[in-house]
Amino acid sequence: MFMVILGSASPRRQELLKQLIAKFTVLPANIDESVGDSESAVNYVERMANEKAMAAFAKWKSATHSMDVLPIVVGSDTSVVVDGKVLGKPDSLASAKLMLRSLSGRSHQVMTAVCLYDGRFEQSNSVNVITEVEFRVISDLEIEQYWKTGEPQDKAGSYAIQGLGSIFVSSIKGSYSAVVGLPLYETAKLFEQLGIHPLQEMSHE
Repeated sequence: MFMVILGSASPRRQELLKQLIAKFTVLPANIDESVGDSESAVNYVERMANEKAMAAFAKWKSATHSMDVLPIVVGSDTSVVVDGKVLGKPDSLASAKLMLRSLSGRSHQVMTAVCLYDGRFEQSNSVNVITEVEFRVISDLEIEQYWKTGEPQDKAGSYAIQGLGSIFVSSIKGSYSAVVGLPLYETAKLFEQLGIHPLQEMSHE
């Protein structure tokens, strides 16, 4: 018997995890997501995934009175990276313009790190999946129109590849599900290391 907690409020991650695990609890982790001084994009993304998993576990531990079943916690972070710089979520049309202009007509990286913390054994395993995404040239008018749809507001790098933002993507090399928010292949492998097999889990056999 096992229980799984997803330390994220992202509906995209929830939908993706549903493809691997039939039943899990959503327990968003509230942490400081600032990039450290001189911190590389790789280190940042991996640190965020780990801290989200640990914060969600601590939140669960403080809220429960039963330690009979200790959870496996999934922490994940997705960041858009261009020229080594992490692009966050835009807080205005102006910041969205800066981000999308920096991505226009060129390739960038999307890094998604996943950390599985196994509360049963107090150990964690993680992976960082890096995908190359290339954009066509985007005009300022398109950026303004895209902003008005409401889609870019809560998205890293100001776009959603699973939504209207896909019209900007000319090619992708790597994991599509990782760009959306959770790399399914790699996350399934992490679960398998813990003796949990998604196909067996989803087929109820």
